[in-house]
Amino acid sequence: MKKLKVINLSKYFLVAFGIILVAVLGSAFVYLGMDYYVLVTKPTMWVPNIVFPIMWTIIYFIVGVVSFLAIKNKTINKNTTILLVLNGIFNVLWCLLFFTLNQPLAGLVFIVINLVLAYALFINFLNINKYYGLALIIYPLWISVATTLNVAIWILN
Repeated sequence: MKKLKVINLSKYFLVAFGIILVAVLGSAFVYLGMDYYVLVTKPTMWVPNIVFPIMWTIIYFIVGVVSFLAIKNKTINKNTTILLVLNGIFNVLWCLLFFTLNQPLAGLVFIVINLVLAYALFINFLNINKYYGLALIIYPLWISVATTLNVAIWILN
């Protein structure tokens, strides 16, 4: 019985650590590329800069809560874990490519992959529990917005 509790606690820890790691690395890469981002031509209809950190905070919080609930209810599975990891990896790689390395086309390739993975994660959680999926819909929708903005910057620059 105690071993089961330790295993569950380690799953919670890994999810929390993964979310924090993605947030810190992504933020670091964005910060490193902010000089580039400020200078690129953006569409006249643009999301205000303050919206980005607010949305990402909400998304990370929801991913954490939904993941914790899936662990608690023993509904998290291997596919969910793989999708969570892949989404984190592609999110960080997009921040690196787009912001730090100033490569909007390469960033576009990675954000499109991230978009597909985000919708796969949403569907996966929807199949586990419809409320988990509905809570998580904000993530693929936000990646859709980010993809559109990435395309606009690529075209305009």
